[in-house]
Amino acid sequence: MKINKNFDNLVPNYLFAEIAKRVNDYQAANPEKDVIRLGIGDVTLPLAPVVVEAMKKGADDLAAKETFKGYPDYEGYAFVREAISDYYRSFGVEIAADEILISDGAKSDCGNIGDIFDKDNVVLVTDPVYPVYVDSNIMAGRKIIYADSNKDNHFNAMPDDSVHADIIYLCSPNNPTGAAYTAEQLKVWIDYANRNDAIILYDCAYEAFITEDLPRSIYAVEGARSCAIEFCSLSKTAGFTGTRCGYTVIPKELERDGHNLYKTWYRRQATKFNGVSWPVQCAAAAVFSEEGQKQIKVNLEYYKENARTIASALDELGIYYTGGKNSPYIWLECPNGMKSWDFFDLLLNEANVVGTPGAGFGKNGEGFFRLTSFGDKEKTKEAVERLKKLLSSSK
Repeated sequence: MKINKNFDNLVPNYLFAEIAKRVNDYQAANPEKDVIRLGIGDVTLPLAPVVVEAMKKGADDLAAKETFKGYPDYEGYAFVREAISDYYRSFGVEIAADEILISDGAKSDCGNIGDIFDKDNVVLVTDPVYPVYVDSNIMAGRKIIYADSNKDNHFNAMPDDSVHADIIYLCSPNNPTGAAYTAEQLKVWIDYANRNDAIILYDCAYEAFITEDLPRSIYAVEGARSCAIEFCSLSKTAGFTGTRCGYTVIPKELERDGHNLYKTWYRRQATKFNGVSWPVQCAAAAVFSEEGQKQIKVNLEYYKENARTIASALDELGIYYTGGKNSPYIWLECPNGMKSWDFFDLLLNEANVVGTPGAGFGKNGEGFFRLTSFGDKEKTKEAVERLKKLLSSSK
């Protein structure tokens, strides 16, 4: 019996597990300290009332023989997929309901989609990068190449025509940097993918935070249907981090190597996934109702205000950053040329504030740091005041 040796190539500790260990050790040694966490991107506001009521109704359905539901359809119930299709249409993108597959979140699908691709494909990711894109392909034994996102290109990496890739991961607005691609920039990536017969795996989990005239979906850009699969999640859009629901879009005509990718992914899901529960899918459909959209926008505005609070402080301090406008993440340059884990320790020990070291997202993350806007509003304001005090005194 042998173990998959590709796991030996992973970083020993998942980034957020290492952060949790350091914070827990600090709190155990300093129980009197009030630590404010702006590191892991978990939401803090409750689900919208209309969503909760839909979930309750869905649970009640399971108590009666006439309305009981067992295994769901592998692609999700039609009423949920139709609601998402209507949502796309609300910002000018036509996606058929039967091109949408409901899942337990974008993280799962971004990690699992590799099952339908041969291990010999070359994977391109932008650096800094959400760890799941890298780790899942390391586990599969694929070659990974990197496109540099950095201060020079405002953390929006662009393709290099001298480099070939088969699978391309893009995230916009980006986790961790908060940077978002314009339609013109996405068109460059789309044209590159089509020339290389590649597939773009497009993670738009934060599209609901876009406030400027930027694409909410890669399918808003010409040419994407011939080269892109899109993932989205209700985790940040509607607070489903613990509830777990998302969706993947695969155009029905999308093919590679003589295989239809929708049918191939459906076959994978039918084997390895039994679908999302009835109460959760009822709740998800409520998110896309007229009242659901009104209610979740209240929560989104709460988080956007937190982002503005953090960004305003960085403006005041004269610190370079990306994000904070079209994203719940703020990606800031560590002061005085500090390494990112050193800044993590300084911020934790001197200000009792937790963020995420950029080095955990790749080599181009060194010297940068991620803060999230998903915290409590008053605690976010307090964290900002502590940050300003700490950095003002260190100048």
